[in-house]
Amino acid sequence: QVQLIESGGGLVQAGASLRLTCAASGVTFVRYGIGWFRPSPGKEREFVADISRDGSNTYYLDSVKGRFTISRDNAKNTVFLQMNNVKPEDTAVYYCAAELRLAWDRIFSRTDAFNYWGQGTQVTVSS
Repeated sequence: QVQLIESGGGLVQAGASLRLTCAASGVTFVRYGIGWFRPSPGKEREFVADISRDGSNTYYLDSVKGRFTISRDNAKNTVFLQMNNVKPEDTAVYYCAAELRLAWDRIFSRTDAFNYWGQGTQVTVSS
């Protein structure tokens, strides 16, 4: 059974840092690219960040570039989202998702291409 479990969310003040973790089980982790998503007005799941199977390529939503960093540890079946200088508009439930990809360096293309989703972790940023 495939499971993606997010953790690390919480309530923080603007300007603080958080590190979200996505732990995967039940899949051959290295075969999957991993993305982070959050709801936004008009979108059930807005793309936030993505990392390729081998970690060589990353891709970010423009509004989080320079503040968020995605990374992965394939030995531990884990992906991280380091969130620095968070803003109130970052408040959301953050979901990680896994997409089966053939190429090691392939990056995000479509939200509906992701095969598995976690249950989410709440991030709340106060001003």
